[in-house]
Amino acid sequence: MSISFRKKRQIMKEQEYFNPVLRGDSGTLKRALYKSMGFTDRDLMRPIIAVANSYTNANPGHFNLNQLYEQVKRGIEAAGGTAMVFGCTAPCDGIAEGHEGMRYILPSRDLIASSIECMVRAHCFDGLVLLGSCDKIEPGMLMAAARLDIPAVFVNGGPMYPAEYKGKHYDGNIITEAEGWKQRGLIDEAEFTRIENIAEPCCGSCAMLGTANTMACLAEAMGMALPGTAMIPAVRAARFQAAYHTGEAVMALVRGGIGARKIMTKEAIENAIRVLLGIGGSTNGILHLQAIWHDAGLGELPLKIFDDLSRETPQVASIYPASPFDVVDFYEAGGVPAVMKELEPLLHTGALTVTGKTVADNISAFAYSSRRELIKTMEAPFSQEGGVAVLSGNLAPAGAVVKPAAVPSHMMRFSGKAQIFHGENEAVDAIMAGKVREGTAVVLRYEGPKGGPGMPEMYRPMKCLEGMNLSETCALITDGRFSGSNRGCFVGHLSPEACEGGPLALVEDGDIITIDIPERILEIKVGEGELAKRKERWRCPEKNIPEGYLRTYQRISKSAASGAAIE
Repeated sequence: MSISFRKKRQIMKEQEYFNPVLRGDSGTLKRALYKSMGFTDRDLMRPIIAVANSYTNANPGHFNLNQLYEQVKRGIEAAGGTAMVFGCTAPCDGIAEGHEGMRYILPSRDLIASSIECMVRAHCFDGLVLLGSCDKIEPGMLMAAARLDIPAVFVNGGPMYPAEYKGKHYDGNIITEAEGWKQRGLIDEAEFTRIENIAEPCCGSCAMLGTANTMACLAEAMGMALPGTAMIPAVRAARFQAAYHTGEAVMALVRGGIGARKIMTKEAIENAIRVLLGIGGSTNGILHLQAIWHDAGLGELPLKIFDDLSRETPQVASIYPASPFDVVDFYEAGGVPAVMKELEPLLHTGALTVTGKTVADNISAFAYSSRRELIKTMEAPFSQEGGVAVLSGNLAPAGAVVKPAAVPSHMMRFSGKAQIFHGENEAVDAIMAGKVREGTAVVLRYEGPKGGPGMPEMYRPMKCLEGMNLSETCALITDGRFSGSNRGCFVGHLSPEACEGGPLALVEDGDIITIDIPERILEIKVGEGELAKRKERWRCPEKNIPEGYLRTYQRISKSAASGAAIE
């Protein structure tokens, strides 16, 4: 039986369009809508690749992303695809710190993941490039890729170059330290202004191993970014070349039918954990890897896994703020591939990556680092254990997080009297007024996911302790988070949080708190009977929370011990 011309034409039309929703008569309206913006039939017959681009000129880490998008687009088109771009929220931690805006930063991660999920599923794109930078945008994008399970590649905007002040390199956090210098009379107002003007010399993510650069490294380590690209500075030509090759790479994944979950496996995320530990990355990396793990359909990732791996993973790299070497130095020393070569015996080297090759294949193309002052060997590391660790005890039964890589050696074991604060600004005012003494255990509570709400970073108190020359003797303990730029003896993510009646809520001024990082212990020297009496008297303080998303996050967020993601 012969087929009618109309039927033949319908079959041909359906075969011509790669994207299923653009085929046939049911795809006519979709094609017409795209054509209204200038797309041609030829464009629409190709795989349609979404580019989630978090460009904004309100955040230096994202300032170059539109230029990078043009390179991504060129790579996609050269490989036979059509790029379609959309934006997403991209707040800056530095601009949000020190005021109520910081409470929105961690919740924005889940908002970003959900917004990308909504856009991609609504349009049924064939592939996805995640073009972003900075602390919560990068993990939010990776969470979206894990949920969507379509071919996806991540590319970051790259770090900025460091500031240089009196022969030493700094990141922008020199400003907060300079507040302490000015308070102590070490610099005058004119010098303080000069520091402000040199602190951030160009666009890019901050020039230290904070959360932004940590997450870029972890994206590469888990195989979701092209090898060797995480730490390319924002203004280098290689950064733009990396964007172009990312466009090519996503097309290869689309042609091969390789979805994100074939790459974001248990083994791949364990590789990322190893690299987090090996470089002493931001403690926020733990929260984010837990959330990514969950969105990849792998269940729950307990804190114990991080501690187990920490005990057998040496810290082979030391990067500012743990050392004088910034992330540009790290890039020039070989970056993530050089670290992975050192950690290779501990890695799942057969894990698939976005290159279509395995981890072993990728790192074989790179050399070992010659900068042994920055990247050491497993046999002679900076530390025999990882640069991030998990503590527990009667003050944090479900766990707490510390970054040994940034803790002075003499503070690895600490005991001091508690001084209680119920807000970041309250603590900062007391520190700057000289009301915090040497040897104090500074306690900041009701700052967890629900208590904050939003689990804000306790960035400024730690920096003020440093500026006031107290960071070598004082510890800071909180159910909130810390910036990756912090250094000193700080313990965060205490769980259960104070808002939920965790032991942190029961601490009183003068109680002795003990931190033993080698033994992974965090304790309050108060008997169980006394704590039980305090618990009977305890009432959670009320906070005035603006209507909107923050209230929603407070209601549905999980514990920090589970990644502080929304249920």
